[in-house]
Amino acid sequence: MRSNRWHHTHKEPTRHTAIKTMNPVQDMIKTPITIGGKEIPNRLFLAPLAGLGHVAMRQIIDEFGSCGLFFSEMCSAKALPFENRAISPMFRWRDEEAERLVMQIVGATPLEMARAAERIEKEGLFGVDINFGCSVASICKKEGGAAVLKDPDRAEAIVREVRRATTLPLFVKYRTGWKDDAGFAAMMGQRFESAGADALVFHPRISPDRRSRPPKWAHIKAVKESVALPVFGNGNVFNTADLTRMVTTTGCDGVSLGRIAIARPFVFAEMLEEKTFGPELYPQIALRFLDLVEAAFAPSYAVRLYKKFLLYFAANFKFGHPVFKQLAHATTLEALRDNVHQTFSQPLDLAATPNLNLFTK
Repeated sequence: MRSNRWHHTHKEPTRHTAIKTMNPVQDMIKTPITIGGKEIPNRLFLAPLAGLGHVAMRQIIDEFGSCGLFFSEMCSAKALPFENRAISPMFRWRDEEAERLVMQIVGATPLEMARAAERIEKEGLFGVDINFGCSVASICKKEGGAAVLKDPDRAEAIVREVRRATTLPLFVKYRTGWKDDAGFAAMMGQRFESAGADALVFHPRISPDRRSRPPKWAHIKAVKESVALPVFGNGNVFNTADLTRMVTTTGCDGVSLGRIAIARPFVFAEMLEEKTFGPELYPQIALRFLDLVEAAFAPSYAVRLYKKFLLYFAANFKFGHPVFKQLAHATTLEALRDNVHQTFSQPLDLAATPNLNLFTK
């Protein structure tokens, strides 16, 4: 059952705010969508995020509500058929989220990806997401992630084999490619559609470009216009105005939120329910998330995951770099908890927009 833990911490919009002009984009995002025969309550999703979209992060986001669909962090397709859910750091979920969780898999061959998809379906999860977006060297050296886009035939074969292996909704998350070519991205979208994908999650950056340059939203439009499938845009949507601009300029069917969902787990409720959240909430988030990673993972791993979260969380503040250093300077969970109390002993100034220097890490 969804927690009401945060209900008392948000500020309801004033009457003046509540009667402002209707936003047709927001109305569209609130409209349910059916993908692969399954209905999703809204079109604002958690993006698949390696090392960040784990069970503890999904729980705190879920406690605030309004996330239409959850995507897991990246799971190795080769290892997944043999994973033990009780101890696996990545192939893990809460029972109450299973019917809303898409499991993200990465691998190099059609067979290993298909076997992973079969295991996901046996577990009763919502769907499968094929990762053709990760550009981390360790993944690309194994011919997985974005490296697959160098071989369009292999990419299409993977999607086709996974489609044969599962009846679940099938998503493909991918980038523009290894060159700045919207035509290539559109062509790959068509190939994924013909191979049996049910929806595309498209991140319009070239694979070598981690996050140092802005994504080219025009490429999302090119992909959307080339296929009949639902296309979800991803990249630099940090507030409601960004959400409106992306949908308006690209025609995408929905939006997948990544880094901002880590920094502000309440962002789905903020964008869809027009709730506002004050600065007093931030220390509560820091402490609550610490409790969740402590409950879910071994202490040393929990410390690593918490520090990864802190980098994005600190981007909320005007002086984000020193805030991050103060929060993260610890080697134990208890010391991290002390840091939160000490750091927030005085109010911190919030930044109008996230500190992108921290967001590029």
